[in-house]
Order: sequence, then structure tokens, then C-alpha cells
Amino acid sequence: MRQQFSLAAAGLAALLTLSACGATDSAPAAVETLDPANPATVTVGASPVPHAQILEFVRDNLADGTGIEIEIQEFDDYTTPNIALSEGDLDANYFQHLPYFESQVESQGYEFAHGEGVHIEPYAAFSEKHDDASAIPDGGRVAITNDPSNQARALTLLQEAGLLENIEADASVLALTEEQNPKGLEFIENQPELLLNDLQDPTVDLAIINGNYILDAGLSTDNALVVESVENNPYANFLAWNISSEGDARIAKLEELLHSPEVKQYIEETWPSGDVTPAF
Repeated sequence: MRQQFSLAAAGLAALLTLSACGATDSAPAAVETLDPANPATVTVGASPVPHAQILEFVRDNLADGTGIEIEIQEFDDYTTPNIALSEGDLDANYFQHLPYFESQVESQGYEFAHGEGVHIEPYAAFSEKHDDASAIPDGGRVAITNDPSNQARALTLLQEAGLLENIEADASVLALTEEQNPKGLEFIENQPELLLNDLQDPTVDLAIINGNYILDAGLSTDNALVVESVENNPYANFLAWNISSEGDARIAKLEELLHSPEVKQYIEETWPSGDVTPAF
């Protein structure tokens, strides 16, 4: 089963639950043992591409006979999946990397645990106006995420392109100095899912896009001006669940399947250009 949820549809619920989103009292009871003859459903929230696509491969090719039945709920934003998990509407979610996970746990009070990295989606910068990052003019306008954990990542990417200097791990647009931003770049902050719209803005020189939105829009890192390296990359995406679900056999089995040789091969064959790469 596959369901899809949009930010607009879930917006009201998100606003109503944000104040209590650290609570996990409503999390489903953990399943201690699996019975292949009577598979137990595990409901997972995921971004459509590549996360849900990878889960579909596991569901259709690997889950049979393991004692679990995978139900996938798709989300097109980065806020609602953690709210749904904390409220017990999901057994797990698969969309986030460690820096984002840690920032959300700290800011929202989530009581979550997580598995090992499954895949990496390189961050990339695109332009409709320039063919090379060196062509970005002084005072150029750069569209960038307003998410703190990914904003530092984006600024590091700009440093690798030679557009910024001395960027630290906790860097932010607001804290940039003239020395760090010698070209005087102007930053337009926006929600990650809206940065593709900014790319189409004729006044924007460069837009830095999250990997899943690159794929969702049919773009490829082959056409990006700058692409993040996957070597020693700390932004691997993983499965997350409520701490109260520790020991749940359904989640343990799904975690095992997501790190199978078959999934690694599927990722490598589905995205041979490296838009998605295995993290294991």
C-alpha cells in the first residue's frame, strides 16, 4: 500500500501538534516476534524519491516471507514525517540525515532513535543563467535552504566552488562576515521544497537544491555547476523510529533489508550517474 501526503494537507495538523510533538505516548506497541505466515504491517513515512522508491523495491522484492508487510506513506516536506512519527501515525520514517535528525530532536524534543545510513543524495547547485560557478558575479543572488542543518552544508558547497571562504560547521547566512563572503553574495532563504521555484527566477544566479527534490524534478547532478562529494559524507539518510519502539522486530527486519546487497545493487543500477549512492 502506498499513500501520499502533502504539506498543505498536513499543515493544520502540523501546527496543532507542534507544541506536543515530542510526546511518543501514542506510539504503536512494539512487535516482539515475526510470523511469516501472518506478516505484521510496518508503516513508514518517506520522501517520494528516492526513499519511497527504495522502500517499494524492498516491499516488492525482499519483504515476502520475512514476517513484515511494508506500507509506505509519502511526504513532500521535511517537517510532517517527524510529527507523524512522534504522534504514532508511523512506525518509522526514512527521509533525513544525522545533522537534520539531531537538530530536530534538540529543537522539538523528539524521543527518536535511528539506524545506519542507507544512501546519500549529493547536494548540488544549479543555475539557469551561468555555465560555471566562476561566472557568478559579485553581488549575485543565491537561493538557499532556510533549514539550519542543511544551510551550513550549502555554504560549505559554495566554499568548495570558490564563492565563500572559511566556512565552519555551524555557519549560517545571517552570521557570514565580509571576509567569508568576499563577493558580497545576496542570499534568498526558502523552504527546501520551494527552491526549485527560485531556480526559475530570472534574478537568481544560483540555487542549491536537496537531492530528493533534484530527482523529483527530473534534474540530474550531471547538469549542476557544483556537486557535493560523497566521500566521507556525513549526510547519509537513514531509518528513524521512536525510542519506545526499540526492539520492535518489524523495524529491525526493515533495517536489515535496507542494508542488504540487493538494495545496494538496486541503488547503483537505478542511479548510475551517482545522483543517489549507497552509504554502506
